[in-house]
Amino acid sequence: MSASAVHSLWTMAAAGPIDKIDAPKIEYGQLSPVLIVIGAAVIGVLIEAFVPRKSRYYVQLFVSVVALAAAFAAVVGLAARGFGTTKAHIAAMGAIAVDGPALFLQGTILLAGIVAIFTFAERRLDPVAHGNRVDSFVAQAGAVPGSEGEQAATKAGFTTTEVFPLALFAVGGMLVFPAANDLLTLFIALEVFSLPLYLLCALARRKRLMSQEAAVKYFLLGAFASAFTLFGIALLYGYAGSVSYATIANVVEGNVKTVDPALADTMGNDALLLIGGAMIVMGLLFKVGAVPFHMWTPDVYQGAPTPVTGFMAAATKVAAFGALLRLLYVVLPGLRWDWRPVMMGVAVITMLGGAIVAITQTDIKRLLAYSSIAHAGFILAGVIATTPEGVSSVLFYLAAYSFVTIGAFAVVTLVRDAGGEATHLSKWAGLGRRSPLVAAVFAVFLLAFAGIPLTSGFSGKFAVFKAAAEGGAGALVVVGVLSSAIAAFFYIRVIVLMFFSEPKAEGPTVAVPSPLTMTAIGVGVAVTLVLGVAPQYFLDLAGQAGVFVR
Repeated sequence: MSASAVHSLWTMAAAGPIDKIDAPKIEYGQLSPVLIVIGAAVIGVLIEAFVPRKSRYYVQLFVSVVALAAAFAAVVGLAARGFGTTKAHIAAMGAIAVDGPALFLQGTILLAGIVAIFTFAERRLDPVAHGNRVDSFVAQAGAVPGSEGEQAATKAGFTTTEVFPLALFAVGGMLVFPAANDLLTLFIALEVFSLPLYLLCALARRKRLMSQEAAVKYFLLGAFASAFTLFGIALLYGYAGSVSYATIANVVEGNVKTVDPALADTMGNDALLLIGGAMIVMGLLFKVGAVPFHMWTPDVYQGAPTPVTGFMAAATKVAAFGALLRLLYVVLPGLRWDWRPVMMGVAVITMLGGAIVAITQTDIKRLLAYSSIAHAGFILAGVIATTPEGVSSVLFYLAAYSFVTIGAFAVVTLVRDAGGEATHLSKWAGLGRRSPLVAAVFAVFLLAFAGIPLTSGFSGKFAVFKAAAEGGAGALVVVGVLSSAIAAFFYIRVIVLMFFSEPKAEGPTVAVPSPLTMTAIGVGVAVTLVLGVAPQYFLDLAGQAGVFVR
């Protein structure tokens, strides 16, 4: 092609009017929950730079809690103005959905975030080191474990207050994740909440090498999962010519009027659709911790600082299940006959795998990790129902489960010996005689995990299994009830160990926490009992919030 021809193309392109670039239309009010949290995270980074070291902890804690509470108030305000029901729509030029499921899940994530921040800020559990109170996080993250630099940082009383802005960035990504309405927004949100979690996992004060190993495992496997997701997004774009959920759904169902000629050859190629859809679902199942993508869960839960484990176990599940629901119900409902049998298989092996392997565990954090894998299977039963009841039952289960989880991990931080947390099960023997209140609270959480009536776990499981049975997945409910029975065995075993064994002479002590951890555990117990005894109001709320905007 000659230079003059190229030049004439340029001049033709430039000859057209340039006033056609439309300014983006952003509904800031409807995105306010996300904007508040991300804004506070940025302020948190500035606090690290400009506020003197002595006051950072208090300033960061204040900013984090106020931001999360303000964002929750914004979510409630949007719901009260009808954005969850009648005014549900797509905001930010098609990038974010403001609808019932998004607002319900965002509210759950923000409340779980506030409770988790309280456990992050706990500074009374370890004995005072060199005249300074210490928290669960390393004195200086850059110092090599066991080096002189680390000892000097501990002596100087340094604390890693960066955990607060990191947690806020993670929450910000989690708020966008279930509300994303195109695949690129979904991917960016995935990275925004994953990267801070990889860092947080490596910051434990005790057992630092184990903590760093956990972070590396999580990072490597998470990077693979992100790559699968991105590859799936590329294939779906090739299939539909768009990353927008609605457009892809229309192409899947065959409702497209105009086709871009550049994409006419690849559009409607079912191989691209099936492989791309499978890859994205695989990335989401990794985040949820479903078998066979669960390998990272026990190692990371055991190695990460316990407050981070609780935060991750609760909030990540809520965000990932929200995104999975939106993907399956909004983008791929036309593929229901293809994905349902696969997801049923995943749900069955996840429920049974989590429950059976948990029986063999001797570490309390690994036991809770396998229990969370089994719970992912129970929640998948609701996802498979493909009915409005399925969505609302999953929303209810996620809300109930997240507070029980944070509460349970908060109790784990209290049981300590000379080396930090005493997580080996043998150390918990006779805890009910030493510290009846802590053991009783933990027993309540374990009974909720087991799904015993009058706890939130029972209401959640009942809702999910009922939706699955009505959606024609009866076989799944039978497997679910069997797995629940297997799981009940190891939960009850821990309760028996605490109350009916003799305490050992050199057993662990139970630390007396500050009001922060007491609040976290108290909220967990309250939610467990309220959702167990009187779940109807919250089931109705989840029912109203169960409709996705298209």
